[in-house]
Amino acid sequence: MLSDPISDMLTRIRNAVNTHKESVDVPASKFKEQIAHILNREGYVGAIERVKLESGFDVIRIALKYGAKREIVIKSINRISRPGRRAYVTSDNLPKIHNGMGIAIVSTSKGLLVDREARKAGIGGEVICEVW
Repeated sequence: MLSDPISDMLTRIRNAVNTHKESVDVPASKFKEQIAHILNREGYVGAIERVKLESGFDVIRIALKYGAKREIVIKSINRISRPGRRAYVTSDNLPKIHNGMGIAIVSTSKGLLVDREARKAGIGGEVICEVW
């Protein structure tokens, strides 16, 4: 049993990107699927699909993106708020990742948002991870 499934998802993505895999499978959950869709919308990953394996378990298959010369699109993907140390911020203290070149995914009362969307809406929340 995993103590932090979100961290496991981010580590799987990080490892797959660093080894130039075409896609990565992550055990499915609604929360992880929302994170994957945000990464897709922001241009860090390709297509996302939910696949039912022969064993009966659902996985999220995430197609990874690379540049024209196979350069890595996701340079860093890190978990900020962990089960042992939650990181909550107000709208005034939302992090700016690499001066706006990266994103922070924030869990708010309006759902998962990117840091600039949360800043625009004027709401804070729990900083899940940062990507650049």
